[in-house]
Amino acid sequence: MTTTPKNTHEKARAFSTGFEMISRFNAATRQGLADDNTLLNLYNLCEQLGIQDKLLSIDDNITITTGFDTGTISPTAGTIGLVLSSNQDQPVTLASVTPNGSQKPLIIDRMQPSALIIGTLDSTCELIAVDNLDDAVMLAQCLINDNVTVLASVDSLLFNGMVKHFAEVYPVTIFTTLDQKDKVCKPFKGENVKAIVTSDRNVLEHLEYGNLSYSDILTLDDTAILDLQAEIWGEPEPLANSPNKPTPYPIDAFTGLLQHVVKAVAHYTQAPTAIAGQCVLGALAHMGQRFIDAPMGHGHMPTSLILITEGESGSGKSQAMGLTHFKIREYEKQLYADYLIALSSWENDRVSLKGKELADFLESNPKPQNPKTMFKEATIEPILDKFIDGSISNASWTTDEAAQFFNGHTMKGDTAGNALSSLTTLYSDGEVSRLRSQKSAYATPHTDAYNVRMTLLLQGQRVILEPALADPVMNGQGFLARALIACPEDLRGQRVWNDEQRNNDSPYDNDYLINYWARCQSLLDPLPANLPNDSTGAPQRIKMQWADKQTRQVFSDFKQAIEDRQAHGQPLEYLKAYASRMAENASRIASLMAFFDRRHTITTDDIKRAFMLVEYSTAERLRYLDATPTGEQNDSEKLSSWLVDKARAKNPPILNKSFVSQNAPNTLRGKKLNGLLDDLESMGHIRLESEGRRRLVCINPKLIN
Repeated sequence: MTTTPKNTHEKARAFSTGFEMISRFNAATRQGLADDNTLLNLYNLCEQLGIQDKLLSIDDNITITTGFDTGTISPTAGTIGLVLSSNQDQPVTLASVTPNGSQKPLIIDRMQPSALIIGTLDSTCELIAVDNLDDAVMLAQCLINDNVTVLASVDSLLFNGMVKHFAEVYPVTIFTTLDQKDKVCKPFKGENVKAIVTSDRNVLEHLEYGNLSYSDILTLDDTAILDLQAEIWGEPEPLANSPNKPTPYPIDAFTGLLQHVVKAVAHYTQAPTAIAGQCVLGALAHMGQRFIDAPMGHGHMPTSLILITEGESGSGKSQAMGLTHFKIREYEKQLYADYLIALSSWENDRVSLKGKELADFLESNPKPQNPKTMFKEATIEPILDKFIDGSISNASWTTDEAAQFFNGHTMKGDTAGNALSSLTTLYSDGEVSRLRSQKSAYATPHTDAYNVRMTLLLQGQRVILEPALADPVMNGQGFLARALIACPEDLRGQRVWNDEQRNNDSPYDNDYLINYWARCQSLLDPLPANLPNDSTGAPQRIKMQWADKQTRQVFSDFKQAIEDRQAHGQPLEYLKAYASRMAENASRIASLMAFFDRRHTITTDDIKRAFMLVEYSTAERLRYLDATPTGEQNDSEKLSSWLVDKARAKNPPILNKSFVSQNAPNTLRGKKLNGLLDDLESMGHIRLESEGRRRLVCINPKLIN
């Protein structure tokens, strides 16, 4: 981290000590440099720049007066002294260099951040920091006419501290190559430092051997200029719960082929990314729930999902669903065509039979069942009946007209509570129970279905969804608590329909969608050898597993964090039923994504990405609740504003965590504080870092600027 600024007394002492030491010795002469090329070139530079007092002739040993080595006599007699200065251009110590010697320069006081300043220290010059004396001198020779001042660290171990010290006052430039970028740049995140990143040759090699000027190097195609203070921090995310501003959709929750598919669907339909993402999840659940169960606690649960997406008429809901469910619909059509053929054949065989022959035929040849598993226009009861009579074991209600579900006869009648209870049991346990009167026309001895699955992908207009999301029955029965909700921005008025290239670009020629559809086909109609079976050969679902203990622990940590956010005064205090299902949905999503990739284990990366989608849905649900009153800051906003105010005068903006704990507003202290700091870190407002035993709160400079 940046060196903590010294108080006025310490600065004065450092200056007086350095000045007293330096005043003891005379300026070095050319003859005393013993043909040392680096020192001779430095001498010439200093002479040209009028800063001859940077090189001294040390004729005596120096006793160290500060630091751990206080009292030690340094063997400096007969060496050349380089004057090292602070960011105030005041001499603070010396570096002893033996001309043509092989040993490292000896710095008299290593506790003082300092540099050999080759040039003028002011805001009109670009300060370039270099981690060794040889390169610093060569660079200064090359750039002497480019309004550049070189800061030389004569010991590379002190380079980072030197850069941060001078960056407290002036912008500092460092050089690195692409292969070393992360290693070199990471220590300066959030500092007032600019990095010039070249590909294979470094800047000095370009200057010496490439015959390029400094300005030429900066304009090369493979040169990157990074503002480490701005780029590493990124833009802080908004903290307010605005019901009018959609939550950014976490596209990075998808990787590989699935991410390309979500982007392709959004591109071709010009629908919001959230609609494309919800449709992909709906397709995965429809296909995957047939074959896998997700881990939860010491057991497993279905991988069915309930997905509710807001989209106005003409927003692209139908088109997105058409692409994500393309193979599912084709598969359904083929099954239905085969069913009609089988039904016709069965009717023809039956019609000519009578008596015992007919009875034997019906016993050994049951009437073919309609294989339809994806429903768009239906009511709940007939679907539940199909589970109970055994004609289907996996289904989805997939529609872009959510009114069919929310405004249907069942949901508007007295039976709405029973229907919702049946759906939540089906979602959680994979069971259906439905008892009819044995005197009715629909009497049946079958009352229960086990190990069945159903996914709901419901897309509709706000006028349909808003009253449903506020409906006390739907909330009280736990149906909405299990749903993944998306309410994306309406893109109508921003789309482009008359672009020739776009119109000629067909989704059915897109390689990513073609590969996706091929994978869907293999999941819908797998080879017999690929079907999961038990020891007797009977079909069964694969029990997805955590890849290792670390993955299970990551899942548990996420689950605990959600639990903590349900406490009094926390963001999910009034959304406990919904929050309690977040971990379940994350496990289901992670299982489906892993299965789509032909894996039977869930990795740490899978579960982290799944929680991104769950957190997105939670934020969207909170938007509907409008949990924060208009014009009132929530606790995260209050803490962020307080931190910015306290750090405004500091450069860089860093506070000691103990100071924050003791001085933050009373309502934000105690156990609540750590949770709020974690939230601010996740939203890019702060970073929590360690410096020795100290814990530091680093504030995003963009909030201050």
